Amino acid sequence: MTRFPANVVANAVANVAANAVARIPVGLATALIALTVAVGPTGGPAAVAAEVYVLPYEGAITPVASEFLVAGIEAAEAAGAEAVIIQLDTPGGLDTAMREIIKAELASSVPVVVFVGPPGSRAASAGAFITIAAHVACMAPGTNIGSASPVSIGGFGGGEADTTMTKKVANDAAAYIASLADRRGRNSEVARTFVTEAHNLTATEAAEQNLIDFVAPTVSAVLDSLQGRTVTTDAGEHTFDVSDATLVERTLSARQKLLKQLANPNLAYILMLLGIYGLFFELSNPGALVPGILGGICLLLALFAFQALPVNYAGVGLILLGVILLILEVKVTSFGGLTIGGLASLVFGSLMLFDSSQPWARVSLSVLIPAVLVFGGFFVLCVWLVVRGHNKPVVTGKGALTGERGRVVTTIPGGEGTGKVVFHGEMWDATAGVPVDAGQYVLVIEIDGRVARVQPE
Repeated sequence: MTRFPANVVANAVANVAANAVARIPVGLATALIALTVAVGPTGGPAAVAAEVYVLPYEGAITPVASEFLVAGIEAAEAAGAEAVIIQLDTPGGLDTAMREIIKAELASSVPVVVFVGPPGSRAASAGAFITIAAHVACMAPGTNIGSASPVSIGGFGGGEADTTMTKKVANDAAAYIASLADRRGRNSEVARTFVTEAHNLTATEAAEQNLIDFVAPTVSAVLDSLQGRTVTTDAGEHTFDVSDATLVERTLSARQKLLKQLANPNLAYILMLLGIYGLFFELSNPGALVPGILGGICLLLALFAFQALPVNYAGVGLILLGVILLILEVKVTSFGGLTIGGLASLVFGSLMLFDSSQPWARVSLSVLIPAVLVFGGFFVLCVWLVVRGHNKPVVTGKGALTGERGRVVTTIPGGEGTGKVVFHGEMWDATAGVPVDAGQYVLVIEIDGRVARVQPE
């Protein structure tokens, strides 16, 4: 194979290019030059403004909150956002949901900013943990943070065992919040007091004691304070450049809004009672279908709500026992004993159902008392109707004729002899223990086949 010198090849290529350019019309060449100048030397797209994701959440920290906030952080990472701002207002919540959110914060490659706002908001209990775990923590004026002492759910058996377990839970929570504060360079000793002493701080006090980074009234003010600040994320150091950032707000989906409402203890309690009602009517009238279907749906929704609430299953057991006792009262004669026991079990079970010192996790007395009265009153009404039915005179069959008043048509000789008696619009053969003359009135005391046994009135 013949090889040509490199200079020969280069000269040939140059000649071909020159000839090609010479053949291009002058107008086309001018257009190409203008396009090149417009695009610029790089030819790349124009710079895109940074995005900051905003996740507003108000309410208890439940599995719904965990799903929403974790998904929001992951979406910001996937979009390459400059930061995520969680705008938080919470009274606290469940430990499991809180830890899922904190794990997402710690593992995020995008800086997570927790902003306790707007004014009047709070980051209590689980909210304090989530705030301290953020890369940047800030609060609006007129907000507070703290009160993070753990509350036992359902008890641990009482006595010394109860005290020991309570100490374990408290010590675990205190160590956890202190470790989060140390990781973010915050005051771990003050953070511990949130758990050990249920301590609480205002926004200004939290900033002064190095629990948060700064105080800002709005999200816009938060962005101003973030500009140029450097934090360390899971991906390394990150310096905020949010001067021209675009805010992308994500809100709860329709499904999440529905599930958040179901996590209300008052609604969960009512759904449970409606479910019991529905199943009771279905079992009393097999084949009705509608009560059974609606009752099943209500019970399933109540069970979903229970997983997001601090449920005491001893309370659930007492409620079910109370329902069973009330149902048995309709079937078994106990002279009200089963009713009293069922109502007592229902009341105590309702009071114990959600065992928490926090208002968001308890059934309101304004809901509980009317619900128990209506539920118990329904079964008391059923028992009263059954008793009244038993006391009513028989209106059909032979029993309905006993006690009827009749008139003797032909003399009844007494003993085994029979005469004729008219009662209930009918003529009957009749016997009596003593002779009864025609025209006298008698009372029916027994029906034996086609013969009525009577006695003088």
